[in-house]
Amino acid sequence: MLETILFIVFPYLAVILGVVGIIYRYRTDQFSLTSLSSQFLETDLQFWGSTLWHYGIIPTLLIHLGGFTLPRVMAALHSTPETLYLAELAGKVMGIMALVGAAALLYRRLSSSRIRAITTPMDWIVLVLLFTQVFLGMTIAFSYRWGATWFIHTVTPWVGSLSVFQPQTKYVTALPWIPKLHFLNGFLLFALVPYSRLVHIINFPLTYLWRRYQLVIWARRKAS
Repeated sequence: MLETILFIVFPYLAVILGVVGIIYRYRTDQFSLTSLSSQFLETDLQFWGSTLWHYGIIPTLLIHLGGFTLPRVMAALHSTPETLYLAELAGKVMGIMALVGAAALLYRRLSSSRIRAITTPMDWIVLVLLFTQVFLGMTIAFSYRWGATWFIHTVTPWVGSLSVFQPQTKYVTALPWIPKLHFLNGFLLFALVPYSRLVHIINFPLTYLWRRYQLVIWARRKAS
């Protein structure tokens, strides 16, 4: 019964809350789809924390998405010891970047009274959940090696079974509790996307990753 609630009911509920919330917020208040930057209150930790976080977590999310949508391609990429070692190393490096970035952003809000004054309860919840998610992911990476391969044979078929409404919990129920917490925490974060600053990811400008540091746009033609 508990496994059904955790690995069938809860994922569906989280997806419904996330998708419906995003659609409703987009249709009713598009201008609120922002992270509500507080950079003007403190810049150093915000810059380093945000940079490490985004450059670590975005490739990690894309790799996870590839494992769900292109499992055969991902399996082929990890079919030799050399590519598997490289995948494990790259995953650990990006995970450490994201973890340090999340810790810096969390410390920033804890250490600055001005930042704390504009931090909502939802901000605290999301920050703690994000840090926990990456921490659990790094624990898995260092404790249960070769996740790039067993992920495809456990989590991918479980998520696939949910997507076609034929849920099969057998793929994940036998796993240790740390991976299970990682999966459930991920669904919880998705459910909170439309109700928190995380909503800005749905209109994230990808060109931001390679834009110039400073871009000057003239509102009117310069006088000759």
